[in-house]
Amino acid sequence: MRARRNRWISIAAVALALAASTSSFAVQPDEILPNPALESRARELSRELRCMVCQNQSIDDSDAPLARDLRLLVRERLTAGDSNSQVLDFLTARYGQFVLLKPRLGWDTALLWAAPGVVLALGVAGLVGLLRRRSRPGHAEAEQPALTVAEQRRLTKLLGEGGKSTGPSA
Repeated sequence: MRARRNRWISIAAVALALAASTSSFAVQPDEILPNPALESRARELSRELRCMVCQNQSIDDSDAPLARDLRLLVRERLTAGDSNSQVLDFLTARYGQFVLLKPRLGWDTALLWAAPGVVLALGVAGLVGLLRRRSRPGHAEAEQPALTVAEQRRLTKLLGEGGKSTGPSA
């Protein structure tokens, strides 16, 4: 049992190490800027930009040719003197909000930002309503219908006989 657990821990550690190392292989040595400050800014920006091919990866993590082109474009803009926000604005104007891994809050993305909160609020409200209904006193009795007059008479008759019934009576 212990050996099996240690084996799974080892597999998980190797998987994590491989996952962490894949991002270092995406940026090629010929892309790296000689200025460490500019390179740091470029890496920061490329972690915020979506690879249009992979779609759920940043261009910093992607090996796709388009991601490489975008990384080079980011470095080119930074070398030309653009600020981080100017680079993001340029790429957003060119490719739309989709290029950003975390889209900016605006009228066109408000639903995207509000949806998780709305769904959470609806779930909490439904859960609270369900718990209130269940905790109400007399909840079990409310679900059972009352006896009709005929059923009451029959019950009284049966109880009056001491519960001794020889057969069905109506």
